[in-house]
Amino acid sequence: MLFPKSEEYESRCVKRKVLLEALANELPEGTIRFSSKVVHIELSGYYKMVHLSDGTILKTKVVLVGCDGVKSVVGKWLGFKNPVKTSRLAIRGLTHYPQGHGFGKKFFQFYGDGVRSGFIPCDHNTVYWFLTHTSTELDEKTDPENIKEFVLNKLKDLPENITNVVETTDLDSIVMSRLKYRPPWELLWANIAKDNVCVAGDALHPMTPDIGQGGCSAMEDGVILARCLGEAIKAKGESDDEAESYKRIEQGLKKYAGERKWRSIDLITTAYTVGFIQQSTGKWMNLLRDKFLSSFLSRLLLKKSHFDCGSLVS
Repeated sequence: MLFPKSEEYESRCVKRKVLLEALANELPEGTIRFSSKVVHIELSGYYKMVHLSDGTILKTKVVLVGCDGVKSVVGKWLGFKNPVKTSRLAIRGLTHYPQGHGFGKKFFQFYGDGVRSGFIPCDHNTVYWFLTHTSTELDEKTDPENIKEFVLNKLKDLPENITNVVETTDLDSIVMSRLKYRPPWELLWANIAKDNVCVAGDALHPMTPDIGQGGCSAMEDGVILARCLGEAIKAKGESDDEAESYKRIEQGLKKYAGERKWRSIDLITTAYTVGFIQQSTGKWMNLLRDKFLSSFLSRLLLKKSHFDCGSLVS
């Protein structure tokens, strides 16, 4: 199955490294601290003291935003539990074609027999591919060479130009990891924001990758959070004291949390459901999927990216 670009929806693949570098280059030099793992958060009046693994202690000036991944320390401080592990493993790889790959801008996806795989170009020379499975033949410690052999065996019935993508992938470009997600009902009662602290990205809504919205939703978080905080800071009066400023920030974060709660629940639930149905091995589920749900799931995958989070300025 392939999903061609249309006027209404389109799929795009962006290298994480390129995106991060583009975002980082927009910041003043020295803004980012690397290898700075958060280990503890301490209260200090209106401020939060963030303790890092190297012994450094940072004092929040305005707000603490936890973007520290699926094992977020900030998320735990807010009351979130660790994400739930699924029985599924995801294998991913990047293949480089010096002379161009010739796939155009099409997103290819295949599923059946408990396996779901896809191939999508990043640019003229690079193709990203993935395969998710529940096989017990591999575990997270399996070496890349055996992982590659496993993938090729699962894709042996696909066209040669598709299997060639995996065949020519360098072993250093192949990774495998256990899929995790946050149970959507946890977002109903856990605090997305509290005081002058909130979470965003995978710290807020880790999800299975079945609709390709993990990184996209994190960018949505960033736009909405910046807008809500901007409005709170802009409303500052000349006579505002520290307590009033703190209260405005708190209200701004509550507004952000309100806007992101149901969108996060929707994405997590949709991703899990799409992955479960597409990777199902049951006879009746396969019949339902292949005969009735195939086109619906395809549209659902693309439709979730068709979301307008608004501009930075309201």
